[in-house]
Amino acid sequence: MGFSIALIVFSLLLMLLVLMHKGKGGGLSDMFGGGMQSSVGGSSVAERNLDRITIVIGVLWFACIIVLGILMKTNS
Repeated sequence: MGFSIALIVFSLLLMLLVLMHKGKGGGLSDMFGGGMQSSVGGSSVAERNLDRITIVIGVLWFACIIVLGILMKTNS
């Protein structure tokens, strides 16, 4: 039960973090105004930290999927 809740939380966090990323152009972010140039150029510290946090949450999400799969296999 705890891993299911963790999976839901990590899924929501992952969606939020991916949507927060700066658009590189040509995707859905352009449709919603994300493709506009900002006054800050280059890769800032905040963007790099956002990348790192997204990777960590993605790894935790993947680990929850694996653990839930193992638990479901052993319970059946």
